[in-house]
Amino acid sequence: MSGCGLAIFVKTPVLSPAKTRLWPALGRARAEALYLECAAAVASVAEQAQRASMVQPYWAVAEAEGLDAPIWQRLPRLSQGEGGLGARMAGVYSQLLHRHRAAVLIGADAPQLQASMIAQAAAWLDAPVPRLVLGRAEDGGFWLFGGNVALDEAAWEGVAYSRADTAECFEAVFSGSGEWLQLPVVRDLDTIDDLAPVHAALAALHAATPEQRRVSNWLDDALAPAGVPQWTA
Repeated sequence: MSGCGLAIFVKTPVLSPAKTRLWPALGRARAEALYLECAAAVASVAEQAQRASMVQPYWAVAEAEGLDAPIWQRLPRLSQGEGGLGARMAGVYSQLLHRHRAAVLIGADAPQLQASMIAQAAAWLDAPVPRLVLGRAEDGGFWLFGGNVALDEAAWEGVAYSRADTAECFEAVFSGSGEWLQLPVVRDLDTIDDLAPVHAALAALHAATPEQRRVSNWLDDALAPAGVPQWTA
């Protein structure tokens, strides 16, 4: 086994609804288009980390039918499998540990991520002792979790997800499994109130990828004084 496996959790919009909390403001088509742009931005950052360190990125696709979708051919693909979010994360984490020395899970909701964050997580996990890493999100969830040690799969399902205390509960569940590293807190793009902060974070990047610039341009239009988001390809 070598390096660190990195799984980006994604849904296929034609098969599963995505970014539903943005639908009232943007409409379903624009919200899901933005979601795919964010996923591409996250993938571009993962590829930067791949070039800079021993990280192998994958898509972790929610639907079995989505594994062959053209939009997910940029990276190798893993199936999320069945069950709730905890069970699916546990399954993907286990798959990665069978292929690599360490496993990292991230979402597609934070296009402002930087390769240095992923590289920091991978470097921390490249150790002979049990280690875990957590990147908390501003809403109380988390944007990254990783480890270099096998974890009780049932424990993943003991966490209540999508709550203000999710990250806190998640860390508590695995508190005795190894040393922890805390990464910077990041804001996910989930609601209309997240557009401006995420746009500002993208604008502050010193070396944004082309895919990150596309998301920034999209948000330029969405936040324009006219008030009507305009999708530009």
